[in-house]
Amino acid sequence: MNPLKISNGNAHHLGVCFVDAQQSAINIAVLAPNAQAIFFCVFDAANVEVARVRLPMRTGQVHHGRVDGLLIPNEGLRYGLRASGVYAPAKGLFYDEAKLLVDPYAVQLSHAFVYDDALCCQNFGVETSVLVPKSILRHDVPMADLSVIAREPRVIYEASVKALTMLHPDVPQHLRGTVAALREPCVIEHLLKIGVDTLELMPITAWVNERHLHHLGLYNAWGYNPIAMMAVEPSICPGGVAELRETVAVLRTHGIQTILDVVFNHSGESDVGGPSLSMRGLDNRYYYQHDDEFNLINDTGCGNTLACKQSGVVQLVMDSLRYWVQVAGVAGFRFDLAPVLGRMDKDFDTDAPLLAAMRQDPVLNKVLLIAEPWDIGVNGYQFGHFGAPWLEWNDQYRDDVRRFWQGTGLVSKLATRVAGSSDVFAPSYRAPLTSVNFIAAHDGFCLRDLVSYNQKHNWANGEDNRDGSNDNISWNNGTEGETNDEQIIEHRRRDVRALLATLFLSQGTVMITAGDELGKTQGGNNNAYAQDNASTWIDWVSQDHQLIDFVAQLAKLRAETDVLPLVRFLTPDDVTWLRPDGQVMNEHDWHNNSLTLGMRLRAATGDLLVWFNAAHNDVAISLPHLDDGTTWHTILSSATTTETRVAAQRSVLVLQSRVL
Repeated sequence: MNPLKISNGNAHHLGVCFVDAQQSAINIAVLAPNAQAIFFCVFDAANVEVARVRLPMRTGQVHHGRVDGLLIPNEGLRYGLRASGVYAPAKGLFYDEAKLLVDPYAVQLSHAFVYDDALCCQNFGVETSVLVPKSILRHDVPMADLSVIAREPRVIYEASVKALTMLHPDVPQHLRGTVAALREPCVIEHLLKIGVDTLELMPITAWVNERHLHHLGLYNAWGYNPIAMMAVEPSICPGGVAELRETVAVLRTHGIQTILDVVFNHSGESDVGGPSLSMRGLDNRYYYQHDDEFNLINDTGCGNTLACKQSGVVQLVMDSLRYWVQVAGVAGFRFDLAPVLGRMDKDFDTDAPLLAAMRQDPVLNKVLLIAEPWDIGVNGYQFGHFGAPWLEWNDQYRDDVRRFWQGTGLVSKLATRVAGSSDVFAPSYRAPLTSVNFIAAHDGFCLRDLVSYNQKHNWANGEDNRDGSNDNISWNNGTEGETNDEQIIEHRRRDVRALLATLFLSQGTVMITAGDELGKTQGGNNNAYAQDNASTWIDWVSQDHQLIDFVAQLAKLRAETDVLPLVRFLTPDDVTWLRPDGQVMNEHDWHNNSLTLGMRLRAATGDLLVWFNAAHNDVAISLPHLDDGTTWHTILSSATTTETRVAAQRSVLVLQSRVL
């Protein structure tokens, strides 16, 4: 390598970047307040460290320097960081020059992370450069079309990139399980058929396997264990950000916008027994929340919690979000354990620095922001408290709808959720679309298992079935798990259709999880994050075509009616709630544990009359009187047989008023 010229550079642009048009010099800036020194290390294609440069200057909390004379290969410059300082775990300090660190601002990695015990921060002095992926600096950084502004979602499809296409017979073998597979015609055709306009990708940023999974021979299948927040995971996006950008663009031409599920609440460096891969080695005390005795705070259940009140962490998150919008063209984000973003010490604050920055940012205020509004810390349940312009996952919708169809809930709760959860969102002047309604998500039972299992069956996860929720509000229809009993199978199909019909006929934003529309099962595993195998990959060969057609019918009904969804909450002029005898519900009726509820929605194009019947018997219904020349017509039923004046057992019936 030619002699390098080292100079001070600047602290303005964190990460590693070119500093001139000829791209013959780079600037390195690393935020590490407690480090004594930061080293920039260059590697060749054989993974040999060929240069190590101590950054010569420090401005405030940032170490920085400029390097001239580097020859940048066409495939990009491979580099890593090292940090020196005090090694004192009891004081939250883990400086160790032997640990190669990934740049928090890296936008591409040489390969996926592979966990090894040598990476553990407690293994002081163990060289890790042969184990750690190298950050890659490239000349070519594609830019997205920034003229596109996110649309309000109608139907969100939550999907794991790998699980969605790994077994799809019509996806070319070499593309299966990758981001590129998402733009295959067979995938797009399926999404459009079931009315999807927003594809939500579970985490695609580079992640590391949890150490306990490594020792069990299991692998993280979901990606909620990130290390590099601006680099795509090489195992599912081998073409880098260019592959993601092209996929997003193709989907957009078909009317489907893409949003990313992002994890800014913790990192894969885990607790003090975890690896030192990036932020921990640069400045564990700065990047993660600690108590007064320098113990990691674990508001996430994952071993650590990002210190989102720190200005440098705010900048890292903001820069990451803008990168995905401006370079990849994504239309927004779903934030895992979002209360962490607003944690100030122990309390949640809607005006916390990070949340305030996101609201006013000229890039981010044009995209979708969706909160998972809970974590496991003190005051961690913040559902309804994020304010505009946030959308929020509505777990109360999930639970109240499940309880109604289980037979243990109140019709008053069902009505509130179906009508858009005004009790939660109206006080903050947000519309029903704010409520992201779902019956099942990646975390918990999938839809088929919800009606097939009374208890979780997580034995394959290697934790003696202790992991995952014990409160699933599920029912097995007579026997636990898979069965050949045709009557039980039919009962389960009926329940799945009723649940899906309820979801699509509710005010708010619909979210379905990939595979629920075609009968996917996970064998009763309600925490399948560790199952990167056929138990979570979607079985397209055995798909339930009738169920897919039914979901398509629901999506078509939702798209064509002018009453679903509304941008304002229903008033008494918009909706009437009915008993089976056709009478308007009174105060007593709302508390009598009825299993049948009618909802009449008024619209200029024809009123809709929806009957929800969770009883295990058919219920005769009286239809509201219509003006002369108009009558009720059945337009959808989740039951296999329909009669206009009968709500079939365990079904949803939809009628519309039409001129004779």
